[in-house]
Amino acid sequence: MSETVAALQMSSGPEVNANLLQAGELLADAAQKGARLAVLPENFALMGHTERDKLALAEPEGSGLIQDFLAAEAARHNMWIVGGTVPLAGPDAARVWPACMVYDGGGRQVARYDKIHLFDVDLPDNDESYRESDTLLAGDQVQVIDTPLGCLGLSVCYDLRFPELFRALVDRGAEIIVLPAAFTATTGEAHWEPLLRARAIENQCFMIGAAQSGEHASGRRTWGHSMIVDPWGKVVANAQAQETAALVAEISHQQLVHIRRQFPSLRHRRQWQGARVTGKSTTN
Repeated sequence: MSETVAALQMSSGPEVNANLLQAGELLADAAQKGARLAVLPENFALMGHTERDKLALAEPEGSGLIQDFLAAEAARHNMWIVGGTVPLAGPDAARVWPACMVYDGGGRQVARYDKIHLFDVDLPDNDESYRESDTLLAGDQVQVIDTPLGCLGLSVCYDLRFPELFRALVDRGAEIIVLPAAFTATTGEAHWEPLLRARAIENQCFMIGAAQSGEHASGRRTWGHSMIVDPWGKVVANAQAQETAALVAEISHQQLVHIRRQFPSLRHRRQWQGARVTGKSTTN
């Protein structure tokens, strides 16, 4: 039996109400196409003029404009929604939690994942520089949740570069892993598709990457190319770079079970921690 899932691609701006309107239209489109699970991109409610703009939107967990919107949309469409990231209030006003919130078809919040890996980088051969830790707090908890479509693992954007997180998700039962993202145009062009496909292949799971696209108010350019990848690493649906769209695809639990049974690489894993390593050392 197959289920329809959706990756929503947006080009969010500095006006929250306009972004929520666009998100609502895409969620309605996904529902009309039969999606039972829809994934919004990172920062779907705000891509501001500066990174600090999000601080004014900080909501306490359980209530607020963005969370109320997600709960209402999930109930309206009887559809599970992964709400990209929502800025939740932290212990002080200087930083927020980048929380990936999950709502079931009744509009109930059933999971929260705080992005673990923060994008503090200077891009090589480029003048782009990012310091997410200036305004964000890093989480430290791996999150999976059972859904009617299978066991769902949660990740966000820069997490994609850390395979140990995805293996931890699969160790906890993940069969579908979602990745709301706002990949830069530079890193996205180089690494977005290879990394999504690699995470799907090595963990024999479905990957749903929902991305921001285009140029935003701050001048930041994001890569787009949202995609859904099957457990064999095949891209079964992908969006264009500048497209605003509800990208849908059918995923089959039977396909995942078949691949894991016929090609049992997950069962062939060996534990190397503490193992004796032979060969010449290259260190001094």
